[in-house]
Amino acid sequence: MRTDLRLSWMAVVGTLAFGAGCGGDPIGGGDRNGLRPLDPVLVQQGRDIFRHATFGNESFWTDTARLHEVIASGVSPRTALAVGLNVDADALPGALREALLAGAVNLDDPATTVALLKLGAVVGVHGTVETINGKDSLTRVGITCALCHSRVDASLAPGIGRRLDGYAATDLDVGAIVALSPAIPDARKAVLRSWGPGSYDPRTSHDGINTPIRIPPAYGLHGVAKETYTGDGSVSYWNAYVAVTQMHGHGTFADTRLGIDVRETPDLVTPLLPALSEYQLSLAPPPAPASDDASAVQRGERVFNGPGRCASCHLPGEQFTDVNRGRLHAPAETGMDPAYANRTATRRYRTTPLRGLVQHAPYFHDGSAPTLAAAVTHYDRVLGLQLTSAQQADLVAYLRTL
Repeated sequence: MRTDLRLSWMAVVGTLAFGAGCGGDPIGGGDRNGLRPLDPVLVQQGRDIFRHATFGNESFWTDTARLHEVIASGVSPRTALAVGLNVDADALPGALREALLAGAVNLDDPATTVALLKLGAVVGVHGTVETINGKDSLTRVGITCALCHSRVDASLAPGIGRRLDGYAATDLDVGAIVALSPAIPDARKAVLRSWGPGSYDPRTSHDGINTPIRIPPAYGLHGVAKETYTGDGSVSYWNAYVAVTQMHGHGTFADTRLGIDVRETPDLVTPLLPALSEYQLSLAPPPAPASDDASAVQRGERVFNGPGRCASCHLPGEQFTDVNRGRLHAPAETGMDPAYANRTATRRYRTTPLRGLVQHAPYFHDGSAPTLAAAVTHYDRVLGLQLTSAQQADLVAYLRTL
């Protein structure tokens, strides 16, 4: 049985559950020696798990948090879209897509939300809809990995389109959604509502501290040894941590460094992790936008690779990170706020791989750099690079191509 079933009112999907295996992994893991071939069968299985598997967490989000009641009675599609939930257009019948385009769907009626859940169209949310007394009723609700790590391309309407798995859900207000639960005390709801869109605190369920971090993208991770901001473990470690302690899936996670030991039978998490990992590792970064100034990009690349500059930690040819060499960095090294790192197993930060950068502003673990230019200015100051304004502009031009 679960050894710690405190109401993790703050918990939905953190930085992502994905990987193979579970339990503490203080040494590392992942792919260190190039990009191994991925198994296409596992990739396909993993896509279904990433999009649809709840690991049995309906027992928490329904029986304890009672979110099904809130959704059925007061969450219209307009409200859902406003807090960053997305709708998968491919799950909609053609007639419904046409009606949406024509503005003929009532987006202010919670019954429409129930209908979308019945179709499996709400990204990251799994609803069980039963006909009771001739009416469709939402009886259970759970969440999946896609909630925080998928978006849609808005090809049909704002918030409605084709899935973009691996993209950070930067518009998703996790705290506001979880705060809808009637089981959460008002003081905790205030904390949840303080996070804002695109932010989440995956630690506060254990230490009670509130330092939310940005939801990161989950693409471009193939070949990266430690995939989280603080490098606590491999992708498999983080998968188990989030699936069990944050999503409230029924499974096993243990890490003596954090004093966490959760074990459940049957374990609905661990058997799914290998395929889930394979799918996540298959997600390539989105193509960078074309630059209209190739000369600036070339100059920026030279700045990037200059002695003592960016490439010292963001190693070209090694996924633009030095974590595969076993390096983690004390917050003071790069001028990062130590508050979040101090709550983790390593108390350090990993060098973030640089991939699809223009897709997921703001930057740094806490979103403290609103733009790439701000990130460059930060490092120029902290590391004493003494870049001219022109060099900084060229460096931004180069970073936009990664």
